[in-house]
Amino acid sequence: MFQERLYQLRKSKGISQEELANVVGVSRQAVQKWESGASRPDMDNLTAIAEFFQVSLDYLIRGVEPAAPQAAPESHTTIINHYYQGWSYEYTSRRTLWGLPLVHVNLGRGFRRAKGIIAVGNLATGVLAVGAVALGPFAVGCVSVGLLALGAACLGLVAAGAVAVGVLALGALSLGVLALGAVAKGVYAVGTVALGSQVAIGTVASGPLAIGDEVEGAVELLLSDPYLTRAGVRAALEHALAGGPEFLIEPLTFLAAHVHPVPLP
Repeated sequence: MFQERLYQLRKSKGISQEELANVVGVSRQAVQKWESGASRPDMDNLTAIAEFFQVSLDYLIRGVEPAAPQAAPESHTTIINHYYQGWSYEYTSRRTLWGLPLVHVNLGRGFRRAKGIIAVGNLATGVLAVGAVALGPFAVGCVSVGLLALGAACLGLVAAGAVAVGVLALGALSLGVLALGAVAKGVYAVGTVALGSQVAIGTVASGPLAIGDEVEGAVELLLSDPYLTRAGVRAALEHALAGGPEFLIEPLTFLAAHVHPVPLP
């Protein structure tokens, strides 16, 4: 009971009723009535008593000891290891054509193959293929193979790249039926260095018909010759291409006329 707890607390402290009364700010008779059960202190007095004896109000009023604080759970350090996998992205369209997804994009580190009508990936195979390695009718990539191939190294019907191999090849190094490039080798070759099995046009040109500044061939036309005209070049090309692809006469005449710093009249 409250009166018993108050009495025991006061005795354990070794103080008199009067001393406790002075601490709380009441008369000795008030403390005596509390301990006898004749009356009970108000909230302010209860708080003052609890603070003086260093006990909780729950214990003072109800005799309930405060629950021992639970030990905080043992701290565990969570270590998250991030293993860098690199950025990656893949998309496959639901629509298909000829059994292939209309669009397949597969990009990221490592071997990422894309196969679709339109394919974009590290290795791409499709009607339109774009990738590091691209295979398809229309291929664009570092290494590309297709009817129309664009890339650093390319092989195709029409090929354009640093190294180009094709029927029509355009590149720093080009090999083809019609080859245009810094170094060009083909049936019809146009370039800084041109090697042609029929026609060669370039700064340095070698072929049966050689047109350029430095020439070697059965028929040699020096672009530095002041008497050489565009009509003369055209006539030589008509003779060289007799029975061949006559549609090349005009473009080859135009290229020959403009290889030299001063265009032919």
